[in-house]
Amino acid sequence: MTEHTHDAATHQHGQHTHEGAQQSGLNLHEDADNAVDMWDGMYRERPKVWSGNPNPQLVAEVAGIKPGRALDLGCGEGADAIWLAAQGWTVTAMDVSAVALERAAAHAAESDVSERITWQQQDLTEWEPEPVFDLVSAQFLHSPLLPWRDSVASAAPAVAPGGTLLVVGHHPHGLPSWSHHHESGMFFTPEQLAGALRLDREPWFVNVLTDRARSVTGPDGESGTTLDTVLRATKHA
Repeated sequence: MTEHTHDAATHQHGQHTHEGAQQSGLNLHEDADNAVDMWDGMYRERPKVWSGNPNPQLVAEVAGIKPGRALDLGCGEGADAIWLAAQGWTVTAMDVSAVALERAAAHAAESDVSERITWQQQDLTEWEPEPVFDLVSAQFLHSPLLPWRDSVASAAPAVAPGGTLLVVGHHPHGLPSWSHHHESGMFFTPEQLAGALRLDREPWFVNVLTDRARSVTGPDGESGTTLDTVLRATKHA
């Protein structure tokens, strides 16, 4: 899922968790029978969950890359996909929630880039990726239903030779003070991410592997910081 400010969630179906559902009191329906029910239920609780802005780490890391075919995993209400399409990318935007995808398509229809985006409902636990994308973006794929290692392990094989993998997530020791979610096992450090993706052995050139502090606004308007884990890597051609 994937446009973050104070009303963003941490969104991952079995797939995703965007940054503020726990922080802003959104109910993630963790007792739901499946990922579709959990995330559809969350989206139905509010007419708008995300800010409508693209994730800042996506903008920072992708701005200089030549557009091609992009995959936006956990696209939520579509801000990242719409931004990518506006930069010239042809985007497949994937989410487990039909409610989120309906909103995303409606937002795209208000722009002049909707023809560049294909919306696809998919649970990552049932997805078999093919290496056809020049960019795979996985923004805050944290979930009570799907371990983050499984999420990134699904994202990496979808990158075509010569393409870029961008993974951004919450650092376990950098959550803002108002966060209600402190299950550190859901989040990852740069070192943990590199280990899970076997970056020292697999065919990747690591462009960026770091953590970055970012200013955020809490549900009651308070200012704070959060720490993002950021990976950008290029698959050897």
